[in-house]
Parts: sequence; C-alpha cells; structure tokens
Amino acid sequence: MLIKPGMVAHACNPSTQEAEVGGSEFNSSLRSYAIHTGASSFPIGTSSSSARVTHYPQIPKTPLPAGNPQRSGVKSWTPHMGYSATSSSATSTHAPSVVVAVVEGRGLARGEIGMASIDVKSPQIILSQFADNTTYAKVITKLKILSPLEIIMSNTACVTGNSTKLFTLITEHFKNVNFTTVQRKYFNEMKGLEYIEQLCTAEFSTVLMEVQSRYYCLAAVAALLKYVEFIQNTVYAPKSLKVCFQGSEQTAMIDFSSAQNLELLVNNQDYRNNHTLFGVLNYTKTAGGGRRLRSNILEPLVDVETITMRLDCVQELLQDEELFFGLQSVISRFLDTEQLLSVLVQIPKQDTVCVIDRLCGTLSCVQDTTCLDGVALKNCKTPLLRAYYGSLEDKRFGLILEKIKTVINDDARYMKGCLNMRTQKCYAVRSDISEFLDIARRTYTEIVDDIAGMISQLAEKYNLPLRTSFSSARGFFMQMTTDCTVLSSDQLPSEFIKISKVKNSYSFTSADLIKMNERCQESLREIYHMTYMIVCKLLSEIYEYIHCLYKLSDTVSMLDMLLSFAHACTLSDYVRPEFTDTLAIKQGWHPILEKISVEKPVANDTYITEGSNFLIITGPNMSGKSTYLKQIALCQIMAQIGSYVPAEYSSFRIAEQIFTRISTDDDIETNSSTFMKEMKEVAYILHNANDKSLILIDELGRGTNTEEGIGISYAVCENLLSLKAFTLFATHFLELCHIDSLYPNVENMHFEVQHVKNTSRNEDAILYTYRLSKGLTEEKHYGLKAAEASSLPPSILVDAREITAQIARQILQNQKSSPEVERQRAVYHLATRLVQTARNSQLDPDRLRMFLSNLKKKYEEDIPRTEELPEKTQKKKYLVNVKK
Repeated sequence: MLIKPGMVAHACNPSTQEAEVGGSEFNSSLRSYAIHTGASSFPIGTSSSSARVTHYPQIPKTPLPAGNPQRSGVKSWTPHMGYSATSSSATSTHAPSVVVAVVEGRGLARGEIGMASIDVKSPQIILSQFADNTTYAKVITKLKILSPLEIIMSNTACVTGNSTKLFTLITEHFKNVNFTTVQRKYFNEMKGLEYIEQLCTAEFSTVLMEVQSRYYCLAAVAALLKYVEFIQNTVYAPKSLKVCFQGSEQTAMIDFSSAQNLELLVNNQDYRNNHTLFGVLNYTKTAGGGRRLRSNILEPLVDVETITMRLDCVQELLQDEELFFGLQSVISRFLDTEQLLSVLVQIPKQDTVCVIDRLCGTLSCVQDTTCLDGVALKNCKTPLLRAYYGSLEDKRFGLILEKIKTVINDDARYMKGCLNMRTQKCYAVRSDISEFLDIARRTYTEIVDDIAGMISQLAEKYNLPLRTSFSSARGFFMQMTTDCTVLSSDQLPSEFIKISKVKNSYSFTSADLIKMNERCQESLREIYHMTYMIVCKLLSEIYEYIHCLYKLSDTVSMLDMLLSFAHACTLSDYVRPEFTDTLAIKQGWHPILEKISVEKPVANDTYITEGSNFLIITGPNMSGKSTYLKQIALCQIMAQIGSYVPAEYSSFRIAEQIFTRISTDDDIETNSSTFMKEMKEVAYILHNANDKSLILIDELGRGTNTEEGIGISYAVCENLLSLKAFTLFATHFLELCHIDSLYPNVENMHFEVQHVKNTSRNEDAILYTYRLSKGLTEEKHYGLKAAEASSLPPSILVDAREITAQIARQILQNQKSSPEVERQRAVYHLATRLVQTARNSQLDPDRLRMFLSNLKKKYEEDIPRTEELPEKTQKKKYLVNVKK
C-alpha cells in the first residue's frame, strides 16, 4: 500500500452515521470503491447525511486529540456518495464526483491559497494558487463552482479551540460535504512536483513551468493524489493524466450568492424545474457538453479574442443548416469520453471480475468513439471549427483503433442476461492472442457442456421436465415447472438439495452440480486473470497515444456546447453581441422569463458608459426593477461565454466580476436577519469590486428604518461612485435620486405605470407597463396605493396618508440643480464622449466630422440658457475624475 497508517487523521464533521453507497455507480464514483478490511489501517473521517446509504464494514480509526469543538463526536467511516443536493451543492446538475485538497500558507504567507482538484469521472487535475483576503471569497466561490464530493485539509487547520478562519468558513459554507483531515507532512510540494512529472502526459507537460514555483498548489496535489489512490485502491498510469493550472485571472468571478440570485443553475422557487440560465441554453447531447456549459456559466470568459472565436462558430452554425444538423448527428453518438478516460488511466491493484468487465467494456466504447470522424466539419470556414476538424482527423485515433481491434473482439458488447455477460467477459479477448487463455476457455466450455449433459441425464433418469438455469449468485442450477399437479418437496429425488418453490416453479441443485460450479468458477478465475494481463498490456500501448483522447474529449464537449448555443438561437430572436467599452442593449429581454411566459417579455433599452456608469432605478413594487437587474446580468454572462443574447442589438464591456445584492430572505443557517445578510453582501461587494465590475444592487436598506436605510444607501452609492464599475442601483428611497446633482456620472431611470379606472369597483388601479424611461418616478406613494388594493380598513388608510404627508414635508427637500451644476454636467458628458470617440471610433473623416458636429449641438442644448452666470459660484465637490 502506498500510504502509511495514520496519514489521514480524522474528520471534522459531526455525524453519528456510518454510510456507503453501493450499486451501479462503481465504475464512475469514488464512493463506490470499497476499502478492503485487510488493507492498511487508514481511518477516513467524513460528514453529512446521505439520502441513500448502505453499510461498509467498520474500519479501524486513529483518534486525533485535536479537532473543531463544534464538530466533535465524529466517527470514522468510508466516504459516501449520492446524497441529495442541498444548499451547498444545489448548483450541481449531477452527483458530486470532485475531490479537492486545500492548503493555506502560514506566517507571512497566510492568505496564499493552494488548491488541487480531480474529478473521478474525468481524469484531469486542476491546480490553482492565488492570494485571497480575509473574507476568503475566492476560495468559497471556487469550491462552490467545483461542488465537491470531499474536501481535504491539513489536520493543523482544525485544532481544537484554534481552528483557522479558512477552515471555519469552509465548514460553514459546506455543511453537507465530507471533510477529511490529513497530516500536514503529506502536503509536500516536492512530492507534488514528482507526481506531476510522473503522471502528466507529454503534451501537457508545459504546466510544469507554470507550477514549479507555486509551492502551495503542489503541496495540495501531493496530498490529493495520495488520498485518492488509497481510496480507489488504484494508481494512475504514468504519463496518462491531463494537468492544468488555472489562475483566478482567466475568468470572471461570480460569487455563489450571485449565482443563486440570478438562478444560473437552480431555480429558486422549484429546484426540480429547468427555468434557469442553464436550462435556457442547455441543448447539449453529451455529458461532457453539459459539464462544460455549467462551468462556463459559473465562470465566464474575460478574453475577448476567445469569446469572438466562439461567436464566429455559432454564427457559422446558424448560417449553415447542413453543418448544424450534420455535426449534431455526429455529436449525439459520442459517449462520455471523459469518463472513459477515467477508467483507462486507473490501474487497479487487483484483477477482480468487476475490473475485467469495466476495462473490456471501456475499450469497446473507445473503439466506437474513435471510429467517429470529423466529416461534418470538413467544409467549415471558421478557424476554431477547422482546428477541431484537424484534431478529429488525428492519425493516432486509427492507431488506437487498430491496437484495440487486434486484441478485443468486435462483438464484445453489453448483453442482457448474466450468463450472456459472463460469456462476453470470457471471450472479450480474441483467440490466438494467448495459447493458455484459449486452453482455459476450452476447459470452461467443456465444463459448461458437462453441466448441461448432467442435467439432461437427471431429467431422463427421474422423468422430470428439468431445464438448466443460471444466476450470478447461485451459478448453474436446475429448474422445473409443474402445470397440472402440485408436487411437494419430499416427493423430489433425495439427491436434489436447496429446494425452493415460487408459485408452480421449483429450483434446486445437487452435490455434483455444486462441485461442477466450483470447477467452473476456478476456470473463470484463470480466464479473468489472463484477460486482465492482456488488457493491461494493451492499455500500456495505448497510453502512448492517450493525449489524442483528451483532445477528443475537449473537442466534443466544446462543439456540443456551441451547438447548444446555436440551437437556443433558433428558438428565439437572439443577436450576436459586440465588445466595446460600453454596455448598450437595444430592446433586450429576460431569457428565463421568455421561457416561462406565454407572451414575449417587454423589452427595454440599456445604455451605460464610463461617463454615465451609475444608474439609479426607481418604480413601484412589481414594476419590473428586480427582473430588469437580473436581465442585464444574464445577458452579460451569455455574451461572455460566447452565446448570442436576447436583444435587437447588444454591446458589452468585459466584466471581470459580477456582483448582485438582490435576495432579502433571512438566512437561518447562519442566524442572519434580512438586514445583517444585506450588510454582509454589500461589505463583500465593497471589498472586492474594481473598475471592471458589474454591480447590481436591489433595494438596499429596506431591512432597517427609513432614515438609516437612506443613510447607508447614500454612503454605499458614494463609495461605488469612486469606481468606474458599471452599477445599477434599484431603490424605493427617492431621496437617492438627487445624488445626480452632485455626481455627473449618475443617471436616473424609472419604470412607468399607468392609472386606469376600475369601473366595477369605481376606483383607480395601477397598470404596469414594465417600460424603462429616463428620470425618477412620479409615483411617490405607491406603497399606499398597493395597500388600498388589500383588505386594510379605510380608517387605517386615511391615517397612513396623513402621516405620510407630514413626514414627506419634513424630510423631502427638493434639490434643484443650479445652472452651474448643469453646465458642469454638460462639460463632463461632452468630455467622456470625446474620449470614447477617440478610443473606439472607426468612422471615416466625413462621418466623423458629422458626428462631432452633432455632438456639439447636443452640448449646446444641454447648457442652461441663462443670460448671465455669477462670477463666483459655490461649486459642489466632485469625486469623479475625468480623463482628458
């Protein structure tokens, strides 16, 4: 065994259950690998409850005299799989299968995080190392995206009474994920580097240059691979794994709270339906395509060149119907290539029947997969699609196919019936490959024939309608059906034993038949062992070409996702987005709302630039503010993953981070009130936002009294105004609308409503138009109007109106902008438009001259028409600096 006893110390999650999941997921799940009781004493601690569990034999545990005081009373038991999705794993569309190791630097290096993960369904190791602040937002977000099955940390991170902040935060956010602590010495960066040198395929070996000085991710991968190899009771074949390094700067960051608010993967009303962004875009045909779409939605791209290449592909797929349907037909025939690779690269330490079945079945599937070519892509024009065509035409597919065909029978396929499956396993390898194997198979056939002959002789001897039957548990046995007379067991011949009766059918065996079954099993063990040795030799020859299978997996999943984008476009009028320094959407609508609505949602325009980067949105309740905010974020994400967006025209500035503050529910798990949850989310935004962020805040401050809510909202707005982030701030506090007199980059927008007469009740009613217009709302007391529609007593409503009017006279002071302020705003907007034109304009001289002339007229219209301005005007202090 590779690992010494005591490497894994204990678990830090409290649970009194011991669990495992058995069943059909043995081939693909970490939880399905049983630990043999004769192996090393390797206690593994885990946590969480499971929706469906069975029991493994108890494994001896090594108690650790240290642990999290909140997570005491832990039993050591084998990690399990298949629990129901809960708050911490709800974003996963499949059962979790990722194991993650996390380690943090100590001393001066505290805050430097190393992370390594491997998906047991996909043989790819992902390494990350990054600096995080005291909130550890990046760590939590990355773990939420991975949706791990198990998290491994150092035992020094959860010392009783002195747990690290990182460990405490992770355990709070992942209450239903298994935790295992490993002795710190196994987080060894030198060993991690050795692992990568040994296991990484040659084509991905450049990762060594990226990680050789990143000590913490190397330390994490060392502990991860030791642990996974022990749990699976397998080792990975040399030069067989894909290893890649992913820094935090390659993709946009969407925190988990924002992913929930925007319903990217899980619907907030009903987790079972697919009314999510993933559901809108998911028309993938393969499991790998679905996984890639999920990861892209959670981590959109920030590289415009890569996004543009994807958009070019989608455009060609939409324009070429033959290409679209031809490629879709090819992709739908692909199996889960990543899972096939996972089986191929793991070398079991024991040649069990399950292993033989798994390897032979996998080789047959690989044979089918490598037969598929890229004919559908032959005439494509887009560089990315042509590159994919080249990868599908790789000659190594033919070499792999040839090697498999020389060893594995063409008809080695899955067959119904346990006897048929046993026969397929025996004859999976071609004849004349091994003389000893051929002899063993002939011996097995003779034994089976002898069993059939013996049962026929017994049928003649006793004049009974006996027939030969088989089950995986009993082997060969005899069966007899009596239609007319009821035959009791004492009337059967005495040599028949283990008699059982179901309705009118008898099942039994004999001592001689039991001995024949034992001989048959012994012959099978010889066949399986020799088959295993031949298959392993074949695999060792295939490893030389395994990189092409990784490329195939990447190609298929990417093509599947791009086809899915094109498919979504055919069902709605989406448009190709552009990328500039402006967020401009003409007649855009909410993609999820379109999916669930009978009629097409109301479309609205959006225009945000560096010169007007802060929108304050007002309007009555239910007028569409929250939906509009979510719509902007969803369109931004769709554009940055390479999809078309729901609009007539769209232009986006790349967002490096997307923040939302939308939900107003109490958080019972962390004992947080609505207001406290608001403050935590806003604090997270203020600490992490930068000039390239997209920030959406909905109704901040409503969890406390009006004065404090206005004060907090005003202060937050001023803080965010010091950034060039694109911010949309929806509020009921009309006092905030006057901030535009101080800051020229603030724009007021509102949702219109119409007043109609309800003839049946003879009273006014509000008609929601869901139309966004400039300026602040004129509906100042829409809360009272909403109350009128309820069953509140009339006297209450009268008093409410009087009190509201008194308060309004006291605290609402209309602030009219002075002519000088209006002049400053006009100058500011002119300057920003000129800077934007100089940066992005591609107009010819004549058109540019006309554009500047129109810009001059607009500036003259915006300047207040006054005969004389005071020489000395008391100017407001501006915090927004304009680059000139």
